[in-house]
Amino acid sequence: MQQIPLGQTGLTVSEYCLGTMTWGTQNTEAEAHEQIAYALGQGVGFWDTAEMYPTNPVKPETAGNTEAIIGNWFAAQGGRDKVVLATKIVGAGNLREDGITPTSFTEALEASLRRLKTDYIDLYQLHWPNRDSYHFRENWAYVPKTDRAGTLAHMQEVLEVAQAAVKAGKIRAIGLSNETVWGTAQWLRLADEMGLPRMATIQNEYSLLHRGFDTDWAELSAMENMPLLAWSPLAAGLLSGKYAGDVIPDRTRRSVNPTLGGRVTPQVFPAISAYLGLARDHGLDACQMALAFCRTRPYPCIPIIGATTMDQLRSNIAAADLRLSDEVLAGIAAIWREHPAPF
Repeated sequence: MQQIPLGQTGLTVSEYCLGTMTWGTQNTEAEAHEQIAYALGQGVGFWDTAEMYPTNPVKPETAGNTEAIIGNWFAAQGGRDKVVLATKIVGAGNLREDGITPTSFTEALEASLRRLKTDYIDLYQLHWPNRDSYHFRENWAYVPKTDRAGTLAHMQEVLEVAQAAVKAGKIRAIGLSNETVWGTAQWLRLADEMGLPRMATIQNEYSLLHRGFDTDWAELSAMENMPLLAWSPLAAGLLSGKYAGDVIPDRTRRSVNPTLGGRVTPQVFPAISAYLGLARDHGLDACQMALAFCRTRPYPCIPIIGATTMDQLRSNIAAADLRLSDEVLAGIAAIWREHPAPF
């Protein structure tokens, strides 16, 4: 597994990041620890979690359980120094009504440190902005906020409390998730003007079926050396083909969430069929093709891979050895033009 710089943080990470959101619901602690052992053995030492995990569904009574599973691994097996560990604080919503404030930032960070059984977080991310986000597609009625002064004041407060956490050695870098280009530009501007910690990464959705990042976001990411941590690079499993024909197999994410968060649309299955056909024509595994594509982007992009079975994990990690030919990339480009926004 190739090891690469994580933007401007000074950290070096595996080119694939291990996702953890199923640990505690779809996966038991024993299964999660098996995934950890295998991933580490393959050189995947960059892990992403969140205070609200596990998901499918998110529940207040289970929030934090995934971090606890990871913490139990560190307590039993050690090896914290071999891992670049990322977690997140939730924005405003049902788990924290007031969202991210200086007080909740500190409280959430301390709680994550306790559950993870560690003294520091390598990358502490804001899961979504207090002012709402358009990145969850069920929010079709997204209306951008216009309180510019209040938003900038909030950003400054968060950067100041993050600076205190960095100085205390409790976090090494901070990052964003489900944020907009305008919002990110303001976070960066304020940090540079006030000598505060710079947002180092952005974790947004990205896949062959969801390529909104390839517009304005691409320029910001490349210009600012701000890596995209691509969540759902297999489009919640759609790109595996297991839902082809609009089926709902037992014990899959779709058996819990039939629309896969709004991804199942009339136009999505023709797009999936095209990508599956391209992979088949070139003798490729469709999931590996989708993951390898993320690493071809003209901006720094690290896919977050998650799995509920060891077979899935082995196959996804093996995608790191795949380099897509010019012919395959041309085929992907042609399909994108035909199916630019299937959900």
